[in-house]
Amino acid sequence: MVEPLGAAEVFQACPEEGFHFELTSELEPLDLLAGHVRASQALAFGTDIRREGFNLFVLGQPGHGKHDLVERYLMRRSRDEASPPDWCYLYNFEDPATPLYLELPSGLGRQLRRDIEALVDELRSAIPAVFERDEYQNRLQELKQAMGERQRDAIEQVRREAREQGILLLSTPNGFTFAPAQGDSDEMVSPQEYEALPREERERLEHTVEILQRKLAQAIRRMPKLAKALREQIQQLNEEVLQAAIGAPLAELEERYQTQQGIIDHLGMIREAILEHAETFVADEPEIPPEAIFSRCYINLLVDNADTEGAPVIYQDLPGHQHLVGRIEHHVHNGTLLTDFSLIRPGALHHANGGYLVLDVRGLLSQPGAWETLKRVLQAGEIRTESLEQAYGLISTVSLEPQPIPLDVKIVLLGERLLYYLLCEHDPEFLELFKVQVDLEDELERNEENLLLYARMIATLAREAELAPLDRSGVAATIERAGRLADDQQRLTARHRDLQDLLLEAGYWASVEGARTITRPHVEKAVVQQLWRAGRIRERSQEQIVRGTLMIATEGRVVGQVNGLSVLAVGDVAFGQPTRITATARPGSGQVVDIEREARLGGRIHSKAVMILSRYLAGRYARESTLSLSASLAFEQSYGGVEGDSASVAEVCALVSAITRVGLDQAFAVTGSINQHGEVQAVGGVNEKIEGFFDICRARGELAGQAVILPASNVEHLMLKAEVREAMAAGKFRVYAVRHVDEALALLTGETPGEADGEGNFPEASLNGRVQARLAAFQAAVKAGPEGHGNDEKATGDGEEGEMESDDDA
Repeated sequence: MVEPLGAAEVFQACPEEGFHFELTSELEPLDLLAGHVRASQALAFGTDIRREGFNLFVLGQPGHGKHDLVERYLMRRSRDEASPPDWCYLYNFEDPATPLYLELPSGLGRQLRRDIEALVDELRSAIPAVFERDEYQNRLQELKQAMGERQRDAIEQVRREAREQGILLLSTPNGFTFAPAQGDSDEMVSPQEYEALPREERERLEHTVEILQRKLAQAIRRMPKLAKALREQIQQLNEEVLQAAIGAPLAELEERYQTQQGIIDHLGMIREAILEHAETFVADEPEIPPEAIFSRCYINLLVDNADTEGAPVIYQDLPGHQHLVGRIEHHVHNGTLLTDFSLIRPGALHHANGGYLVLDVRGLLSQPGAWETLKRVLQAGEIRTESLEQAYGLISTVSLEPQPIPLDVKIVLLGERLLYYLLCEHDPEFLELFKVQVDLEDELERNEENLLLYARMIATLAREAELAPLDRSGVAATIERAGRLADDQQRLTARHRDLQDLLLEAGYWASVEGARTITRPHVEKAVVQQLWRAGRIRERSQEQIVRGTLMIATEGRVVGQVNGLSVLAVGDVAFGQPTRITATARPGSGQVVDIEREARLGGRIHSKAVMILSRYLAGRYARESTLSLSASLAFEQSYGGVEGDSASVAEVCALVSAITRVGLDQAFAVTGSINQHGEVQAVGGVNEKIEGFFDICRARGELAGQAVILPASNVEHLMLKAEVREAMAAGKFRVYAVRHVDEALALLTGETPGEADGEGNFPEASLNGRVQARLAAFQAAVKAGPEGHGNDEKATGDGEEGEMESDDDA
């Protein structure tokens, strides 16, 4: 007969005497990655190798504090690395729509920006001043006078030649005209006098006028060339004057940045642009305002790493497309959207260039286009700043196309394991870009060495949260809670966030009491309060059972009825709840009907478990004959989905009870799954299941020896609360661990199951013998009543084939 477990077997206490300290303030800080050996080595490898595609994906369940762990490691590592360069965007004087990037040593960008701003301020005042000087005005006047004299000389030469021929060159509102002169006077001949002249004289005059007109036309045609020459002379003068104004400031900067070819080229383009637009600074209404010329000289300091120590570590909490690659802003002018190189804004990739960029993969996948943008950037090795509409060709508006900036960054993605494996399966490019898997441990092995490390980890968390130190009892209580969170006597949870929350609450209760140290009572009170705050639904569920709304029996014997145990998860809290499982049995075609599945409330795993137990019954009790059984299983008053195989032991016991008409002790609750050989297998949530049944029994009155049956392989997972252990020690509550379903049947029925002989037959007086006898009677009834058998087949389907069809429908 199976003996109940002792109170010491259902809880692994942490011995305080194993600690050599009094308070955690005496302990040295601990790297929180110390227990994650695999992850630590993967982080070291992934951050050290500088090859394409060796980016990192940090896997871990919620509660690990992945961001804090990774950020601590990267910050510590990045301090010893070189600071990345500054990045600027410059006006492209040859193609304004394509701003040029400028890479500068760390800190030089800020200095260059100040120098360029000072240069523009100096030129803004120096250039107008140089054009207002008397020297410039006098030289300009001389050029204009000289050109005016050249123009007059050309006309006067024609005038003198005409006078020598007795012809006057007259100026009129419509231009120049020729007329015969009266002798040596400046009076022209009247029309009557001209007609009175001899014919030969008139012909001579007309011929001479034609020649003079051609010469005058030639002189006039030379006027634009003379004007152009004047403009060129004025342009040369302006450039000469501008060169004097800008030469010294530019030469000073060129000498200062002589080792930076990019800056020298930009200063040269500034010089050419100012000289090319010299008229802008002298015209009253220039086509291009001077400020437009000056604005092209500035630099857009995109990333300033002057204050960066080591490589940057950037965490982007909203990794959208623009947050990654930057954006190009616009401003409104007269109802029109305008932009230029100065409105280019950096993204997280710009700030992290030369260092590390940490992203949450769930946020990345939820932002439109962000995942594809990140992959495209990593594949191209450059950052292309453009809008999402431009990237996908959704708009044709003319905008800037900044020169892409070369990328040298290590991407670190943080996410759950499910997301990692889904990306591996559905995105063929994923493993080409993220080749380093950093898998954090969910649990740490519980041994003497790790207990000391765990104590240091608790001390580190308390110190960082600025809490009062813990004494040895507080550390022991925290470690015991860590074992419960891991649901394992030999393991401790590695989820730092859960421990930190527990310590913060324990610290609060210590401060309420005015205690200077955190002790066991404070930690235990924090645990109780956490469960109480999240316990409303659990209490309402228990209240329905206590009041009889949900029917659960905890005493007496009932045929075909057993208490199963389930776990309900609400948010981050789970609690156990007993469920009545019932079974019926009658002659039939060997069909075990899963009512939950037929009603489409049963999940695939539960359906598989029912199929296994039906094959177990056939293999155990009808080896050489047909299993003539029509049975049904149901979770009573269950209106939601049923999933999992942890009720299969209880279902087998209910079926055996229904077949043999032997009552089952309702003081028991059962959990565990079986295989086709009847061996009991481990299930999850055993602590919550036991405590849930315990709470129901206690709420109904005085405990009277109620018990829970669970798989023997689950014993090492037990970390039951103190109330359960106290009741067990007093003999008021029991926990049994079984390895075979026969052991569970013996406890529930109080009868001996019996062992099969070589032919598979059981003793007639044993429980299993009675099962065989009852099934033989069912077979005889089926053979005697084919009509009933046919009705049964019509109702439930044809054996296993019908069951598989139902599964497909589900």
